[in-house]
Amino acid sequence: MASEVILKLVVCFLVGASTRGVRGEDPYLFFTWNVTYGTISPLGVPQQAILINGEFPGPNINSTTNNNVVVNVFNHLDEPFLLTWSGIQQRKNSWQDGMPGTNCPIAPGTNFTYHFQVKDQIGSYIYYPSTAMHRAAGGFGGLAVNSRPLIPVPYDEPADDYTVLIGDWYTKSHKELRGFLDSGRPLGRPDGVLINGKAGKVGTKQEPLFTMEPGKTYRYRICNVGLKASLNFRIQGHEMKLVEMEGSHTIQNMYDSLDVHNGQCFTVLVTADQAPKDYYIVASTRFLKEVQTSTAIISYTNGKGEASPELPPAPVGWAWSLNQFRTFRWNLTASAARPNPQGSYHYGAINITRTIRLVNGVSRANGKLRYGFNSISHTDPTTPLKLAEYFNMADRVFKYDVMKDEPEKVTDLSVQPNVVNMTFRNFVEIIFENHEKSMQSYHLDGYSFFAVAIEPGTWSPEKRMNYNLLDAISRHTIQVFPKSWAAILLTFDNAGMWNIRSEIWERTYLGEQLYASILSPEKSLRDEYNIPENTLLCGIVQGLPKTNSYT
Repeated sequence: MASEVILKLVVCFLVGASTRGVRGEDPYLFFTWNVTYGTISPLGVPQQAILINGEFPGPNINSTTNNNVVVNVFNHLDEPFLLTWSGIQQRKNSWQDGMPGTNCPIAPGTNFTYHFQVKDQIGSYIYYPSTAMHRAAGGFGGLAVNSRPLIPVPYDEPADDYTVLIGDWYTKSHKELRGFLDSGRPLGRPDGVLINGKAGKVGTKQEPLFTMEPGKTYRYRICNVGLKASLNFRIQGHEMKLVEMEGSHTIQNMYDSLDVHNGQCFTVLVTADQAPKDYYIVASTRFLKEVQTSTAIISYTNGKGEASPELPPAPVGWAWSLNQFRTFRWNLTASAARPNPQGSYHYGAINITRTIRLVNGVSRANGKLRYGFNSISHTDPTTPLKLAEYFNMADRVFKYDVMKDEPEKVTDLSVQPNVVNMTFRNFVEIIFENHEKSMQSYHLDGYSFFAVAIEPGTWSPEKRMNYNLLDAISRHTIQVFPKSWAAILLTFDNAGMWNIRSEIWERTYLGEQLYASILSPEKSLRDEYNIPENTLLCGIVQGLPKTNSYT
């Protein structure tokens, strides 16, 4: 208790005047996390994992819209470490985003306190390590943002709330996997699939992961925390009603199964309306030559029978998955975190001011595997981009706009920091164009965007005729199928330095990412918070005094 009181006092001092002002209005949630190594054997092979407070996966954060979340992270690893809060928009506050381009890593044996507000958001999200290949070792968990009591939700309160973290898994350590990539080798196929950190098989005894009472309805938050594979999720004998996706209420369609791509989260309602016994949860890989499957058990409270060994089949081919994407629609009659209805923002009537075509590329020059966008493969400098910019030293660390808005016909990739200048509050169209035969998934920090189209082939301006300009889902991650493209629309109104990246982590590690720099022309606290007093400094800004640039 004493340590918690001390932590609260320290946080009040550190967070700075720009965030102290909201403390009287919105509750604070305090967490102390010890990040350590531990030995686990989810696939039967003992291996080193990253644990948070001894847990794998890490603890779930259960918050409510506008809560202030304070997480004091103690790094007991032998390497620098960072966490990023995927999907949390960090309004005016890229200082807390936890990416190598915005934050100095937490050195071994030290700690850092994140302080962020889940401002005007609802939904299901995840956090995970952003440094090196730490994501391959764990350190991830769920982050739920519930609606405030006064804001109506378009479904009845569920009997309980369950987080399901599914993902592919490798039995080699994160250091071995990083060694593969550093030497120019790809990771290859994963060794298995985990559901909440465990791999279950049909016919083997499993303790129930969740229980359901007959006749009641439960909320399941399903997120893909894996490195490489899209996964199909299904529950034996039960339909799922989709109600929310990455922060947006959806039209409530029923699904037998859902394709959950890397980094994505879905929220579904499941009613216990079947015979009282056990049932399998199933997660299986998609778009890989060899299908890998894992199971977990859902048990009815009065159940007296074992789950049937016959698992529901998975869909075949990516056309099925594309067609499923087209069924996802925004619920325009539901309220979100703000009191006004979601549909009041008519994004389809806004003029596009800039179009950026991002074509993912791969290079094996000099035996070194690299990935990138538009001929640029990003590398993180020792000084985080945001800090270099804030201290007016950007010209000593990186160059703006080395990547063109249109792809160039260049086979090799140039390895350098990739930072694109975005005009504050411009409405921008981004096209993710995939010329490869593999599946892609992309994420944007600091924002949600309108996922208006995914189509086979190559994008051209005429393809805008196929955009959904009425009720496309507002989300933060989008998949791109082989030899296909995806289009998103958004207003860059959140000042800061924001990462756009592949959610297939070997590609991110080897350069398939970039940063969008959005500067407030007025340098006002209305647009961006000042640098927090506890910000870690490294590289060429180490030891510099932290001044308030915004007034």
